[in-house]
Amino acid sequence: MLRFILISLFLVPASLLAADEAPNILLIFSDDQGVNDVGSYGSEIPTPNIDRIGEEGIRFTQFYSASSICTPSRFGLLTGQNPLRSKDALLSALMFMADEDKERGLQPHETTIAEILRDRAGYDTALIGKWHLGHGGDALLPLNHGFETFIGHTGGCIDFFTMTYGIIPDWYHGSQHVSENGYATELITEEAIDYLSAQQEREKPFFLYLAYNAPHFGKGYSPSEKKPVNLMQAQGAELKRVDFIEDKIRREFAAMTVSLDDGIGKVLDCLQEEGLEENTWVIFLTDHGGDPTYGGSNLPLRGDKATLFEGGIKVPCLMKWPNRIKPGSVSDDVLVSLDLFPSFCEVAGVNEELPVHDGTSLVDVLENQPGDSSRRFLWQTGSHAELGRKSWIAYRDGSLKYLNSPKEGEFLFNLSDDPNETKDLKTDSPEEFLRLKEAALFTAREYQRYAEESE
Repeated sequence: MLRFILISLFLVPASLLAADEAPNILLIFSDDQGVNDVGSYGSEIPTPNIDRIGEEGIRFTQFYSASSICTPSRFGLLTGQNPLRSKDALLSALMFMADEDKERGLQPHETTIAEILRDRAGYDTALIGKWHLGHGGDALLPLNHGFETFIGHTGGCIDFFTMTYGIIPDWYHGSQHVSENGYATELITEEAIDYLSAQQEREKPFFLYLAYNAPHFGKGYSPSEKKPVNLMQAQGAELKRVDFIEDKIRREFAAMTVSLDDGIGKVLDCLQEEGLEENTWVIFLTDHGGDPTYGGSNLPLRGDKATLFEGGIKVPCLMKWPNRIKPGSVSDDVLVSLDLFPSFCEVAGVNEELPVHDGTSLVDVLENQPGDSSRRFLWQTGSHAELGRKSWIAYRDGSLKYLNSPKEGEFLFNLSDDPNETKDLKTDSPEEFLRLKEAALFTAREYQRYAEESE
């Protein structure tokens, strides 16, 4: 059984905060960035500003995303629900140009944390960056799901220089398309700084969901083929900073990553300059594992983006909250992005009659309460013909993990002594293998039944 280790974090327990001291929340979400793509997790790519969050707060070693794919990971993050509960079965990436995706996305009855914080705790709410939870009409835009401010794009990726999906406009201010030129990472950073700089004029806390599209590849356009193409879109100055990396694609990915890190550093500096740092809970995490085809790395973990091996779902996560989280802390507790929904509600003072959610508040962990070593998680991805993907399912119960891969078959791992999933135990432990498999299938059916009955 896993042992969960947590260094004492809070100097002042969150539960003792008065209602008028509800913290600002800055949730930074990067795109396609694996555990080996952040310096403090062992990467050769320099990320001093991302690392700074952990140095001034806490670094988590066993933090999981809700999915190994973009759209469902975002659904889980914002609703606190397993993506299998989604009405539109959001288990694969919504494709910007696919006709069948134009009406799919986050539905009105699927409540986001932005709605809860805005309507029940008086927060100002903003999304700057990537949405990827619906793009077919105004009803699917963030403004109709709890965000008072939306600046960014709705598709899974974008041309970093033209802010288009190929040549199709996909950059919004609110519900309106806006023509922008520049570099997407820098524009997102500038908009975040503008938003934070205006907070002193407001008399309420803020929730800023800062969803960078970097270091995900860009979506350019091929005039000769008359179709969008995937491109690594690094800038020259950043390429020079990582010229020690020999592999071309990895070097381009690294250049996009250091640009992201620069932006995060500017945002952190702005918090300090505007006097917002002391009462702002900053969270950095990534949507899922990296994609080696486009330069990402999850080593030494097995598997990549869109798989349910550890490399697809275990992600970097760092948090800071001055005078609350002890600097330099490290936690080995097993946590998941679904946990952020109830955590944000608790620190905002919203503790009753929450919508159905599948996470557990982190506040007890932050108050140095014992971690739950018996937690259970289910992951399932959808099949996707356009991207050549088939469905996966995985289930974790304590330290044991059942996995069914469409190509490699079924596995049982004990992650406490085999975190890189090198030894299949299904033959050695057939009863445990069958128990976890049945639990996975049962849980998946229950979530799907909920989705069918919800409205």
